[in-house]
Amino acid sequence: MKWICCQLGARERYAIPRALFRMDMLGCLLTDVWVLPCSFLAKACGRRSKLAERFHNQLRGARVKAFNSSLILFETLAGARGLRGWPKIIARNRWFQRKVVSALTSLAAGTSAKAADFRLQTSDSPVLLSYSYTALEPFRYAKAHGWTTLLVQIDPGPEEEAIVAEQAARVPELAAGWQPAPAEYWASWREECKLADRIVANSEWSREGLIRGGVPSEKLAVVPLAYEPREMKDQEPEIRRARSYPARFTLERPMRVLFLGQINLRKGIARLLAAARILRDEPVEFWLVGPMQIANAGAIGDAGRVKWFGPATREQAAQYYRNADVFILPTFSDGFAITQLEAQAYGLPVIASKFCGTVVESGVDGIILEEPTAACIAAAVRDCIADPDRLQKLAAASRVRDRFTIEALAHRLQELRTTL
Repeated sequence: MKWICCQLGARERYAIPRALFRMDMLGCLLTDVWVLPCSFLAKACGRRSKLAERFHNQLRGARVKAFNSSLILFETLAGARGLRGWPKIIARNRWFQRKVVSALTSLAAGTSAKAADFRLQTSDSPVLLSYSYTALEPFRYAKAHGWTTLLVQIDPGPEEEAIVAEQAARVPELAAGWQPAPAEYWASWREECKLADRIVANSEWSREGLIRGGVPSEKLAVVPLAYEPREMKDQEPEIRRARSYPARFTLERPMRVLFLGQINLRKGIARLLAAARILRDEPVEFWLVGPMQIANAGAIGDAGRVKWFGPATREQAAQYYRNADVFILPTFSDGFAITQLEAQAYGLPVIASKFCGTVVESGVDGIILEEPTAACIAAAVRDCIADPDRLQKLAAASRVRDRFTIEALAHRLQELRTTL
């Protein structure tokens, strides 16, 4: 039984297709963009472009079908029509689903160059795996052909939106422009859940939220994310040796606290900025790296020693991880938050909330916040400032555990296959 993966975007650096391919379980990857390093598109974009990251060497020998030209046309037309926000998200999701169904139809009908191989895969009733919010039409196609369907749920669903709505009401000056998803978005998602034979959540936090949102518990399985950057294996000892802390932090050598990800209310940015104000006279800097998704960010001049860096490529993100002293994630809700694993791969201690994947062992390789409040965040940061030796010990223990490797993910998927 082969698996067909439908993936819009480069989520988790294609971890699931990589895991399946390693176990000889991947039949085909259907994705929006695939940019071979030697291609004209790669050369035209340049190595620092986000598009240049839409490839993984571990899938070089896999069957991959992408829709590069169609996506470029979609984005061009969307720009010309002024599409943005939820209308654009929904339009892109629908575009991707149409392209996936078209690809499945042509492959199964034998109109593809690789149709002979694909017929062998589909004859065994494959598993069609798709991520939430882009799975409805592919699942309808799969069910019409008697295939098994697996939904990978990227977040806790409607419950997460309720959490964000509450935060938006608390800090309307930062939330201007935030809009809940339209009813059709959730209606489609609920249909996806009905059509799914099994649903994968990436954390207990996400699973519990989905159950509260009405998803049957018997459909759910928890499979954590994986992070295994092969290119870092040889560098890891050097990275760890290079990470050192001063005898004490000063205003000239402050403690550098890194937040990397989407800068929005869900991730706890309002509380983080409030904590920065509390600590404005302490020897600490807050580095915020990622796309800005809050309002009036430029007007926040009293948030303490906060530095805004904007979006970063993977190469740039690596430098921030190397140069920071501690990573922070005061999230109110995350399906998992893979940035925790990325930080650990660079030997960074992690301060995180409980509302995401369980990665940090408090007191061993980081600190778990009792609540992601400004006071709790400020207290945790202040403890680190006061004891650089403790921070050094947390850093020495910070690493990606075996349960979060691609190999572990592959075995979990293989075990899950036996239940489908």
